[in-house]
Amino acid sequence: MAVRKAKAYSKKQRTAFTRKSQRVKSKNYITAFPLQKISKFNMGEIRMYEQGKLKNVICMVSEINCQIRDLALESARQFLNNKITKKLQKNFYIACKKYPHQVLRNNKIFSGGSKGERVQSGMSHSFGTAEGRAAYVRGGESVFIIAFANKSDTAFIRDLCKSASAKLPCKIRVIYEELD
Repeated sequence: MAVRKAKAYSKKQRTAFTRKSQRVKSKNYITAFPLQKISKFNMGEIRMYEQGKLKNVICMVSEINCQIRDLALESARQFLNNKITKKLQKNFYIACKKYPHQVLRNNKIFSGGSKGERVQSGMSHSFGTAEGRAAYVRGGESVFIIAFANKSDTAFIRDLCKSASAKLPCKIRVIYEELD
């Protein structure tokens, strides 16, 4: 199955009636939800981060409002995890801060000849089928957080974040913080 281009969804407003409600089943507008592609949201030494042993933190912050597909989040997550694991082995923590709640839908339309006229219903049943998931990100919200122990690794991780930002559909600002 071919997936629509991300630009069909990325810079648009949030779509109404496409969210799954965990608590109240009657607020579910869609019956079939596609599986999300992100396998892990927290990687590395979680306990060291919670204890405050990882003092250096780099945040990948979105500059604009956009929707990020779960495929793009997973791609950036795998890229960051693989490169940092090879370089640092331990003493790092990566967190994906956005969960893909929004369900993307596609109203398939036939084109060419008269075949489309017999088959499609036009806009009378335009809700479409669920195609994927996306996380809605506002400007100024962090998408990924990377914490590490050695300050000397800052330049390496900052370059990785700039490379991983090419996989995301929005402009990303890399912010460094040093915790006390």
